[in-house]
Amino acid sequence: MRIARFSIDGNVAFGAVEGSSAPGTTDGLVLDIIKGIPFADFELSGTKVPLSKVRLLPPVLPNKVVAFGRNYAEHAKELGNEVPEAPFAFFKPSTSVIGPGDEIAYPSFSQELHYEAELAVVIGRMCREVPRERVKDVILGYTCANDVTARDVQKREKQWARAKGFDTSCPLGPWVETDLDPSAIAEGLTIQCTVNGQQRQLGRTSEMIHPIEDLIVNISEAMTLLPGDVILTGTPAGVGPLSVGDEVAVTIEGIGTLTNKVIKRG
Repeated sequence: MRIARFSIDGNVAFGAVEGSSAPGTTDGLVLDIIKGIPFADFELSGTKVPLSKVRLLPPVLPNKVVAFGRNYAEHAKELGNEVPEAPFAFFKPSTSVIGPGDEIAYPSFSQELHYEAELAVVIGRMCREVPRERVKDVILGYTCANDVTARDVQKREKQWARAKGFDTSCPLGPWVETDLDPSAIAEGLTIQCTVNGQQRQLGRTSEMIHPIEDLIVNISEAMTLLPGDVILTGTPAGVGPLSVGDEVAVTIEGIGTLTNKVIKRG
């Protein structure tokens, strides 16, 4: 099931996305409004709204976004970094999250903004110290993410809070796909990033150094994960610069496409 969060006529709701459409369009897609929230038992209301008539919002509002860096060997290499022996985590605040179609505001304190296409895991239930064999039980589903990074600030300040945590630095969407298990697909899922229609990144989730199960075991040893929390799993090689006016799109096989435009921060 594809679960979207949306607004219509000033009201916010969740809905199940139904139908199919041509790439880059919403023609033919409708939302069956959910009675309740997707983190508990819910029913479909049967009330359907064309997707073209609503505004898609970030699919969840996470309490925290836990991101794992250098989880693809070629990406670590392209930036001249060592591959970490253990998962390497950092945080992006909830205020960094935006949704599909929202604008990425180029921060005034950076001159080198980069895209990073990533598979995002959405947590479905409160959990702590999750054993590896139970990881699938705590996952609601998966969505697309862009770990937008002020690369010059990251290099200069070493600590990544400002470089990766500024407002609008965490686009998520377009929805959460619940009927997907990347670890069950030997070749993994394709992750692609385009800028103004030109391909910049192309990788597969099977290239992760530390798989999803290990990432969730690692972070849940330290802290409680809450429903709606998001885990970013790292980016393939090919990261590069964004400029004001660029349109950046992250496409993940089996999920969909997340598109955002870069604007000058006002």
